[in-house]
Amino acid sequence: MTAVGLPSGASATPAFKAVCPSTRPGIMRCFAIARVDGRGHILRFANPSGYGPSDLQSAYKLPSGSQGTGQTVAIIDAFGYPNAESDLAAYRSQYHLPACTSQNGCFTKIDEYGGTHYPPTNGSWDVEQALDVDMVSAICPNCRILLVEANTSGFANGTDLYIAENQAALPKWGVNAMSNSWGSPEYAGEVTDNAAFNHPGIAITAATGDWSYSFGPIFPSTSQYVTAVGGTTLQRGGGSRGWTETAWGGAGSGCSAYSPQPSWQNLQDPTCPRGGPGKGTGRIAADVAAVADPSTGVAIYIGGWGEVGGTSVASPIIASVYALAGNTGSITYGSYPYSHTSALYDITSGSTGSCSPSYLCNAGPGYDGPTGLGTPNGTGGF
Repeated sequence: MTAVGLPSGASATPAFKAVCPSTRPGIMRCFAIARVDGRGHILRFANPSGYGPSDLQSAYKLPSGSQGTGQTVAIIDAFGYPNAESDLAAYRSQYHLPACTSQNGCFTKIDEYGGTHYPPTNGSWDVEQALDVDMVSAICPNCRILLVEANTSGFANGTDLYIAENQAALPKWGVNAMSNSWGSPEYAGEVTDNAAFNHPGIAITAATGDWSYSFGPIFPSTSQYVTAVGGTTLQRGGGSRGWTETAWGGAGSGCSAYSPQPSWQNLQDPTCPRGGPGKGTGRIAADVAAVADPSTGVAIYIGGWGEVGGTSVASPIIASVYALAGNTGSITYGSYPYSHTSALYDITSGSTGSCSPSYLCNAGPGYDGPTGLGTPNGTGGF
C-alpha cells in the first residue's frame, strides 16, 4: 500500500507524507500523515514504531485501565476497510488490550445508512480508519467502538460524510463521543451543514488540519457544535510530568469566516469578524489539542506496523478522553474544557506561522490557536 498525494512543494522523497490527496470543492480530506520511505511508500516495521497505549496514557495521565466501561466512541470515515476488525485485533493483541470484536459486541462496523453494504475500499482512508480505531483502543480500551463508513469523502448537498455523522448519533447506537479526523477549507454552506454536528449529549471532536495557520481554518473544526482539536509535538522527558509538549508547526488554527462563535468560547476578538464587520465574532480553532507531529508519531497496525501523525491522531485521542470522563450527557458541545482549565496542560511554546494577533498561530500562556486551552491532564477537563 502506498500513500498518495504529495503536499505542494514537497520533496519527491519526504520522510513523511499526507495519506489523503489534496482536497477539492465538495470533498473532505483525511489528516493522517505517514512515515514513508524514499519512494513515498508507507514504511512497514516488524515491530511497533511510535508511541503506544502506555506512552499516551502516561503523557496525559489517563485512567485508561479503570474507566470507559459502557461508553461508545464512534469513528466517522469514508470508504470501506475490509480488514478493520482483524487489524484492530492485531493492534490490541500486541499491547495486551482486551479483545474488541463484533462477536463480543465491542466492535461494530456499519455503512452510512446503518447497514452492512460497505463501500469500496480506498487505500488512503484505510490508513485513516486504522489510525482512528487504534487511538480509541490506546486511550479507552474499555470503550466500545462504532466505525461508520461513508460511501465517499464527499459532503456537497449534505451527502455521505454528513449522512454518516447523523447515523452515528442515532440513539440505537448508544454513542457517547464521536471523532472526525477530516475536513476541508471553509465554505459558505457550512453554516447550514453545521446541523450534521448538532447532537447534544454526544461529545464530537474534529481535527483542525495539518496545513498550519497560513492555509486558513478547516471545517468542521470551526463548527460551534464540536470540540476543535489542534496538534502538539510530544517528547519524553522534562519537568515533573516526564514529557515535554509544544505546539506542532503543522497544526491548523484561525478565525472562521462563516461559523459563529459559541457563547462558551467567549473569545470576543474584534479582529475575527464573521462574514464581515458588524456580524459578530467568528468561531476560533482550536479548543484543545493532543499529539499530532508525525516526527513524534504513534504506532498503528494495518497489515503490518506503521507510524503516523497529523491532527488525525489528536481528534480520536480527545474523543476517547471524553469517553473516559463519562460526562458527555451533561455537557454543552465543546464548553467543558473552558471552565476546567486547571485540568489541562497549558502549552506555552511553538508556532504554526506568522499572524496578527499573535495568539492565533503562536502558543503562549492561556488560550492560543494551535493548542487551544491545552492538552489533557487526566480527565478532569472533559
